Amino acid sequence: MSDSRKAVCVVGWPAGHSRSPLIHQYWMKRHGVDAEYRKEAIAPEQFADFITHLRERGYIGCNVTVPHKQAAMELTLADDRARAVGAANTLWFDGDKLRSTNTDVEGFLANLDQMTPGWDRGLESAVVLGAGGGARAVVYALIQREVQRIHVVNRSPERAEALRARFGSRVNVAQWGEMTGLLGGAGLLVNTTSLGMVGQPQIDFNLRCPMSTVVADLVYVPLETKLLAAARDKGLRVADGLGMLLHQAVRGFELWFGVKPEVTAELRKLVEEDLAPHAEPKKAAGVSADRQKKPRPARAPRMK
Repeated sequence: MSDSRKAVCVVGWPAGHSRSPLIHQYWMKRHGVDAEYRKEAIAPEQFADFITHLRERGYIGCNVTVPHKQAAMELTLADDRARAVGAANTLWFDGDKLRSTNTDVEGFLANLDQMTPGWDRGLESAVVLGAGGGARAVVYALIQREVQRIHVVNRSPERAEALRARFGSRVNVAQWGEMTGLLGGAGLLVNTTSLGMVGQPQIDFNLRCPMSTVVADLVYVPLETKLLAAARDKGLRVADGLGMLLHQAVRGFELWFGVKPEVTAELRKLVEEDLAPHAEPKKAAGVSADRQKKPRPARAPRMK
């Protein structure tokens, strides 16, 4: 790499799953940016040293994925959004200062705005499945859009209570058995768990909800989960996880290179084709509404 060529990377452990290089390299080519995007597999015990010497390693910034997002926030000058969510996924230099933010929030909102315009118009109640990092970003985003009641449904009530403690009284802790009642008055349902991902159990409950309800899923392998397929069958509007993945990458590119890229149909098709070999459906036990009181542990889907 020449001294004048800029470099950015995604840092994770592992890092091989990341689609960030594909996304950013597409934008680099489209906007004529002479730069390089790499993958850096960095173990947790080596992460602090890597980030502390990021500039010396030739980088102008980076993306951060699991399991480093909380550490990235603590090692940098995190903005209000990253601190509120408790995790940072995008780092950049502001002079000599290494700053960080969390772009999952705007990625989630921009995806809904693009795929289901007007989704938040008059929205008073939402149901969020899961209580991990993805859920924190989603809850924060919904509060930014002034949603008054956010019902967090999680296998472990303690983790859901932690979200209530973090975000306040708008968050209501609920059980899987309450799902049918909650959906009856919800304008938005969001899955932030890995349920429905290839190799994981499916979400399989009765979508007994108004026709105006929007269903979003952070899972993007497969592109259409059983939850989204069921929602489409009922005529509901949906937003898939791939759209969020693409939109959350926009701000990082703008911060690093001074150009705000667009999420185009061409880019989406490119990433869809890359995901296709990994999206073959595998047999997974369906989780009925009655059995979802004790579902298998589910992690938030990996972004980046």
